[in-house]
Amino acid sequence: MKKITLFTVLSILLAFTSCDKEEVAPKQVTDAFTEKFPTATDVDWEKESDTEWEAEFKIDGKEHSSNFMQDGTWVETEYEVEETEIPELVMGVLKSNFSEYEIEETELSTTNDGIVYEFLIEKGGSKMEVAINPQGTITKKEVKKDDENSNK
Repeated sequence: MKKITLFTVLSILLAFTSCDKEEVAPKQVTDAFTEKFPTATDVDWEKESDTEWEAEFKIDGKEHSSNFMQDGTWVETEYEVEETEIPELVMGVLKSNFSEYEIEETELSTTNDGIVYEFLIEKGGSKMEVAINPQGTITKKEVKKDDENSNK
């Protein structure tokens, strides 16, 4: 009985310690991150896939996330913005094309292709992600499945 109890306790401890283990990004990834974001604070790394890492961090108190490939290549950076920070042209396009939807979340996303404003919008139980560039072109319109909605 003591062996079973000991085994159970050790299993539980192992489960807790493995969940609390912080992932360590490769040096080329952290070096690229530090070069791109020298003023970042509170950096937490998570492995997104076999080839991609995501850093969550703060700059001037604002939360950001940025993705890098395994070799240190920067992919994307995004952070939440207030509706008041979004250009009138972009908001006009959103409201004229999705007037029946409510805005749930707004983010500014930057990639090598440029900047887009990403909106998570909802109508009834249906959610959609829409991206609009500063010139007012809709670059993405994607219906979100229920399991994706819970991640936002």
